[in-house]
Amino acid sequence: MIHTTTPAIEDKPIIQYYGVVTGETILGANIFKDIFAGIRDIVGGRSAAYEQELGKARTIAFQEMDREAEQLGANAIVGIDIDYETVGSKGGMLMVSVSGTAVLLRE
Repeated sequence: MIHTTTPAIEDKPIIQYYGVVTGETILGANIFKDIFAGIRDIVGGRSAAYEQELGKARTIAFQEMDREAEQLGANAIVGIDIDYETVGSKGGMLMVSVSGTAVLLRE
């Protein structure tokens, strides 16, 4: 599956539009990771534990979106948008949502 944030792919004409496809993932942030991220994992303002969770959530959301596009017969998703949100009153969960337009490109 080809992914792009642009509305088209150069030299690959779109021959069929299938519509919007999405993928969402909500992961709970482990309380122990939260504590240790605050104490020892922050280096230069970055937290490896959170970055790892974000990467996992993004991968799962893309896999979900790909499955939906494949079921439609698409071989690419264009115009992809990725959003990150915290969910819950204390931001204890992380949501990653991706969306784009499933298309069939001429090979």
